[in-house]
Amino acid sequence: MGLTRQYLRYGPAALFGLVASARGNAAFVALRGERGRCVAVPACEHVFVWDTRKGEKARAGAAVLILKGLKQEVSCLCPSPDGLHLAVGYEDGSIRVFSLLSGEANITFNGHKAAVTALQYDHLGGRLVSGSKDTDVIVWDVINESGLYRLRGHKDAVTQVLFLKEKNLLVTSGKDALVKWWDLDTQHCFKTLVGHRTEVWGMALLSEEKRLITGSADSELRVWDITYIQEVEDPDEPETKKSKGSSPGAKENTEEDETLELDECPEERLVKCSKVGSIMREGRDRVVSLATDRTGKILACHGTDSVLEVFSVLSEEEVQKKLEKKIKKAKKKAKQNSEEEPERSVELSLQEEIQRVTNIRASSKIKSFDLILSPKGELKIVLLLQNNIIESYNLDLSAQVPQAVRASKITIGGHRSDVRTLAFSSDNIAILSAAAESVKIWNRSTLQCIRTMDCEYALCSLFVPGDRQVIIGTKTGKLQLYDLASGSLMETLNAHDGAVWSIALSPDQRGFVTGGADKCVKFWEFELVKDESSVQKRLSMKHVRILQLDEDVLCVRYSPNQKLLAVSLLDCTVKIFYIDTLKFFLSLYGHKLPVLCMDISYDGTLIATGSADRNVKIWGLDFGDCHRSLFAHDDSVMYLQFVAKSHLFFTAGKDSKIKQWDADKFEHIQTLEGHHQEVWCLALSPNGDYVVSASHDKSLRLWERTREPLVLEEEREMEREAEYEESVAKEEQPVVAGETQGEAGLAGKKTIETIKAAERIMEAIELYREETAKLTEHKAVCKAVGKEVPYPVNPILRAYGNITPSAYVLEVFKKVKSSELEESLLVLPFSYVPDLLRLFNEYIHLGSEVELLCRALLFLLKIHFGQITSNHMLVTVIENLKKTTISRVSEARDVLGFNMAGLQYLKREIEAKDEVTFFADATDRFEEKKRKRKKKEKMVLAVL
Repeated sequence: MGLTRQYLRYGPAALFGLVASARGNAAFVALRGERGRCVAVPACEHVFVWDTRKGEKARAGAAVLILKGLKQEVSCLCPSPDGLHLAVGYEDGSIRVFSLLSGEANITFNGHKAAVTALQYDHLGGRLVSGSKDTDVIVWDVINESGLYRLRGHKDAVTQVLFLKEKNLLVTSGKDALVKWWDLDTQHCFKTLVGHRTEVWGMALLSEEKRLITGSADSELRVWDITYIQEVEDPDEPETKKSKGSSPGAKENTEEDETLELDECPEERLVKCSKVGSIMREGRDRVVSLATDRTGKILACHGTDSVLEVFSVLSEEEVQKKLEKKIKKAKKKAKQNSEEEPERSVELSLQEEIQRVTNIRASSKIKSFDLILSPKGELKIVLLLQNNIIESYNLDLSAQVPQAVRASKITIGGHRSDVRTLAFSSDNIAILSAAAESVKIWNRSTLQCIRTMDCEYALCSLFVPGDRQVIIGTKTGKLQLYDLASGSLMETLNAHDGAVWSIALSPDQRGFVTGGADKCVKFWEFELVKDESSVQKRLSMKHVRILQLDEDVLCVRYSPNQKLLAVSLLDCTVKIFYIDTLKFFLSLYGHKLPVLCMDISYDGTLIATGSADRNVKIWGLDFGDCHRSLFAHDDSVMYLQFVAKSHLFFTAGKDSKIKQWDADKFEHIQTLEGHHQEVWCLALSPNGDYVVSASHDKSLRLWERTREPLVLEEEREMEREAEYEESVAKEEQPVVAGETQGEAGLAGKKTIETIKAAERIMEAIELYREETAKLTEHKAVCKAVGKEVPYPVNPILRAYGNITPSAYVLEVFKKVKSSELEESLLVLPFSYVPDLLRLFNEYIHLGSEVELLCRALLFLLKIHFGQITSNHMLVTVIENLKKTTISRVSEARDVLGFNMAGLQYLKREIEAKDEVTFFADATDRFEEKKRKRKKKEKMVLAVL
């Protein structure tokens, strides 16, 4: 079948205009061993790494370091303790671990059903814990690249997760107002703190993990003392004084706000947690984020405003010194008043232990922050702001009155607010974007911002013919004319009494037309006027005609022959007028809600209208008949434009999608997915090769027409496949036999990748069965004939280098991702399990991939225990497996033990050698100094 109509595919070319997305969190990362300089921030589906000193994106070698995501928006970041990796959580619940050296994603974890809200590494970086909106907490093994277990217990989204370094414990907080303590050895919740009345938004550990501080929906930071039971029972452990929080700024524990502890019995053996008081914040709203630096000396938090509150936490030595001072003072006072010594009653208040350092006021609302304390005692803070800005501050803690100094501000990369209008220059090179505060001109090829000009709230724009000036229509009804060479505002005209909603250049390029909220359509012409200050003439705008209407004008468009003018009104109709006489010609009615956008095709035969009722209607411009109504988007259609010299057009919607349509065949051609929030506007280049779009997610995206042909049947097939994959992910997870829906569960989830992996294993086992049967038959034939007959090798086995069928099954098994292994085995039918067990016995006996096979074997035994034990055919297989497995695992353990001992010996040898070298160097330096001193003395004597 031949192609009736060939379309060319548009693909994503670039993302620009974005400094950082406000959805995720900012985090300092170590590049080239330097901490506190580079910061990783979410940027829609990618992660940008900015160099705060240079104010530009950091580089990995010659290339700019961008950690590229797939489709989903980034929701959470966490750098590893060694500084070499960055864990990134996404809106769909997946987690990817990137290498900061190469920028590649090494590991992918799929376990959550909703957005990842919290990530934390343990102190060694071997385990990663994640919390999600689906209320689950999952612990992942980073080294083995697999999930360990899922912890269920929260009733709402998890907001924070924290590992305790010394103990194998985990603390989690959630929007269900609970703080839960988990014992990771037994994988159960042994304690629940319910002293909060509202959501727990943030949490941090202080004072060497002996104190927990939580932030909720009020201005109180609740402080809890943690006592480890083993420490209390130890007779050699010195007693430490507990503070009772009795200062004006600290709020005492009241009877109604007592800590209610659930599951009392088991928790008494591990840890006690009691509330000791509160620190009052200055902000009255909820805590958005709460964190400490790595040392735990500095605590900072912020609410929904633009103020970051910084606190200093005293160490045990500092607390002891302060206490001694206070006791001395009390003694002195008691002597003066001739009272008894009040040594026992002297205690430090909570406000004295956790002291307020300063408040940092940012230029806009803070969405997240990170802080790092340098060895010199300087605190570096990075703030991710709501308006597409990153600010970094330095705070000298040794100063008498510490004051934060802004070190850098990264703003050049984008607008402070949503871009509401876009335009392409006539040569396809420059892109204009305008928002509530500024107009920016971008170079399309380099994506660099070449001009930034302050403006009022922009709603519509155009390049003046010649591309040397631009005109902006504003919300206040003004027209602003800018000169691009100088970047200056040349002229401002009060054009309308309401917002200027639309502007259109006339086809003869001598003027333009504007439509506003004052129910007027105004016609303008370009003219050259003589400026008083200059000899040269400058461009100006002259108002020539006005068309008064009964409703607000939302959109205006010229027909290409400049005979007709289409005007969209607030009464849901589009009226067509003759331009020369301004007489009424046609009324296009049919939309249920106002028409927000429209465009007329290059030949003037068609007009397409996009409405807030989510439909696009295609009309004939000769009789005003509706050719077709298309359900275009899941929300309002915000922008519509025809491709030059064709009847293809693009629409942008509030459903975050951009779609291409054929106005002749009334078919949907393709969907451009990339934006994560409402798309406000788009612009097509005059040659039709580029599309630029702007969204509420603060990003500008460039799409490029490729040479790849697009076949509609294939496109629909791909859409159906994508829908199927989504439906698979939403299906109920397979139930493991014998497993109850308790607190702990399997970490992974069923995805299309795990189903494909299971299918590959099934195909490999079927091939093994076929080839084994063929081989047996071939041997029988050879025996009957009495000579060797050539055996035809399977092409798949030949491709793998003429390996045996059993070796092929192992190859396929090894290629299953470690993180997907359990879920793949879970969907594998039992009919394939006996063959797998026999093959496992063969592999383990040969000593290949013992660790991987033992893990798979134990999981299969766990999920199919009943069927395996009741099958008499498998009794001997299990007996053999028992022998071979135990012997091979013992051998592997012995090898590991030997290697560990060898490495420890080498470590001791190197350390001893280093010490000898150190002392030898010190002796040499001492001898050198001695020689120099003697030489100096001789010279002095000689002079005397």
